[in-house]
Amino acid sequence: MHLHILGICGTFMGGVALLARALGHRVTGSDANVYPPMSTQLEAAGILLQEGYAADQLQPAPDVVVVGNAMKRGLPVVEYLLDAGLPYVSGPQWLAEHLLRGRHVLAVAGTHGKTTTASMLAWVLTEAGLDPGFLIGGVPQGFGQSARLGRGSCFVVEADEYDTAFFDKRSKFVHYQPRTLVLNNLEFDHADIFDDLAQIERQFHHLVRIVPGTGRILYPAADAALAAVLAMGCWTPTETLGLAPDDGATDWSARLLAADGSAAEIKRCGRSVGVLRWSQLGRHNVRNGLAAIAAAAQVGVDPVAAVAALSRFAGVRRRLEWRGEAGGVQVYDDFAHHPTAIATTLDGLRQRVGDARILAVLEPRSNTMRMGVHAAALAAALAPADQVWIYAPPDLGWDAAGALAALGARLQVQDQVVTLVTRIAAAAQPGDHVLVMSNGGFEGIHQRLLEVLTVA
Repeated sequence: MHLHILGICGTFMGGVALLARALGHRVTGSDANVYPPMSTQLEAAGILLQEGYAADQLQPAPDVVVVGNAMKRGLPVVEYLLDAGLPYVSGPQWLAEHLLRGRHVLAVAGTHGKTTTASMLAWVLTEAGLDPGFLIGGVPQGFGQSARLGRGSCFVVEADEYDTAFFDKRSKFVHYQPRTLVLNNLEFDHADIFDDLAQIERQFHHLVRIVPGTGRILYPAADAALAAVLAMGCWTPTETLGLAPDDGATDWSARLLAADGSAAEIKRCGRSVGVLRWSQLGRHNVRNGLAAIAAAAQVGVDPVAAVAALSRFAGVRRRLEWRGEAGGVQVYDDFAHHPTAIATTLDGLRQRVGDARILAVLEPRSNTMRMGVHAAALAAALAPADQVWIYAPPDLGWDAAGALAALGARLQVQDQVVTLVTRIAAAAQPGDHVLVMSNGGFEGIHQRLLEVLTVA
């Protein structure tokens, strides 16, 4: 079968493409921007890519067109697809119909930590010899790819609440029919499609409604929004997660043994199952790891073995990923694009580097960020940094300097990346840590910084 995938270079749709290719299908695709690393990953799998959305890419007609949620009415390829009456399907629906049926689906949902938790879970299941399939919105370091077919009965999926397609406005995750569901946390986000937190809670309720009574839902006991979701109705046994002693008594708990999160004792029902010592940073990652251990137990993985497996977990690309050192300056890349994620990432790094200077660099790139929805919370989130650099292109839509004025002399706002690179490099000193945060490529700023720092 020939599948043509619209929006193929997104992490989710690129993963769908890799899985379809692994099933033996002929796969082609297109995107507005075809660039590494996803483009090279797809081309290495023998997938032909086209740039742009011209109608002629559907001539001759493929057997089915898989439509990404970035596609909108008015695009030439979409209008041709509809006019010609070609068969089409969304990525989540195709995944559900062709890969998830008959498998034990372990889904990870929530505002923050989905990619990392799903990566940890896939790693633990792999280390346990279960050979899981997975589709993750990032690239786990230990796997080197965002999706794998797997030969086992388990499939791990990052369950996104964003809408499915222009013709299906339900959240993606309602297609996956999980048997084990991890709910990491819940806050307001995706202001381009949701008006308020209550609308997102309703979508999560729809997800909860389809988890079977023989399945399991794992969630942090201290999260009020998730408690509200479950109060709407829950027909599945639940287990609670938490950090001790802050979150009270929970079914699964982690107690920090190191302030930076590099060591924690894991307990199940009050009994220790081991001490996790690993390379990951931050309280948030301890929470993610605890959820992965608890989820793996639902498919028979001994928590003691899960703790041991996570000690070998190498992390996920673009999640506080160390990109290099030049001139005594360390440069990191992180996907953070919400105030909570920014604050937790900075806290994790601060706990590791102590009093060393942190230079935070933020691109407000997500739709919600560009709308200015979280602008009022950014100054507090960025407060742990010694210097803050904001990329504010002319079309940002809100006054970054005004919104973050509370940072005072620590704040600099620039409207060109080239200027940003030059000035950060000039301000950086040996021993500094530069943390770049964006959910996009940020014009390759990480490598550009390292090159300029090397010359300096």
